[in-house]
Amino acid sequence: MAEDSLSINTQTVGKSGEIVVFLPGLFGQGKNFTQIAKGIEPDFQSILVDLPNHGGSDWTEDFDYVSQADLVAEHLRSTVANDGPINLVGHSMGGKVAMVLALRHPELVRRLIVVDISPVKRESMEEFEHLLDSLAGLDLSELKSRGDANKALLDPIPEDMVRGFLLQSLARTQDGFRWRVNLKLLRDSLPTIAGFPDIEDTAYDGPVLWVAGEKSDYIKDDYGPTMRELFPRAHLITINNAGHWVHAEQADVFTNVVRGFLNRSEAHTSDED
Repeated sequence: MAEDSLSINTQTVGKSGEIVVFLPGLFGQGKNFTQIAKGIEPDFQSILVDLPNHGGSDWTEDFDYVSQADLVAEHLRSTVANDGPINLVGHSMGGKVAMVLALRHPELVRRLIVVDISPVKRESMEEFEHLLDSLAGLDLSELKSRGDANKALLDPIPEDMVRGFLLQSLARTQDGFRWRVNLKLLRDSLPTIAGFPDIEDTAYDGPVLWVAGEKSDYIKDDYGPTMRELFPRAHLITINNAGHWVHAEQADVFTNVVRGFLNRSEAHTSDED
């Protein structure tokens, strides 16, 4: 599908307040942030985005962060950001898309929240290789129910939470089951997904909250200088007893952190360490 006709699927939660746009990570869909979105009502209206190649959004022929960020930016520019900048939240791969969007289209972003990801290359993507290969290896023609898929994935993906999360992308159609995620493209693009584009001579000078999960290794001390070179007003907070899926594992704490940051005036969201 041509990029100029690509459709991005969104859901809206809330009817009033500043706009907050949520970008999920690899395998994710906007609806994964529904609980968080409801938790920040009525002060904020949330737009839950399915990134390209996920959920109800169209698929692309290739993957890179600049094109993904530009596609989302153009969608926002023509919709919820038409009247002014929005607040942007991105987790994992969606966090990298959000960072690139803020760097390339700063006029669209009032505040940025980056969740458990850094603007650096991740050395190992073995976990995601395994997950993508496991999903691609599932014979959809043999499935009679979602329970069949769950049983078939028990051995390669024994973690209930991870398996349940992945199965949210399995859809039943009149012709049987299909994945609402572009498995082949994402598998082929893992080296690019692991990296971060070189965006020269630019920085986003708006307020940035950088959220880490205590049990995750996606944010390290060594990454701080790179993050603050690109986002000089970034403030790091670590959420205890949370791994990479911070918003799912500590939903109430994460909601309070998001609400607190968004409710602070820009004069107080400064360049704290």
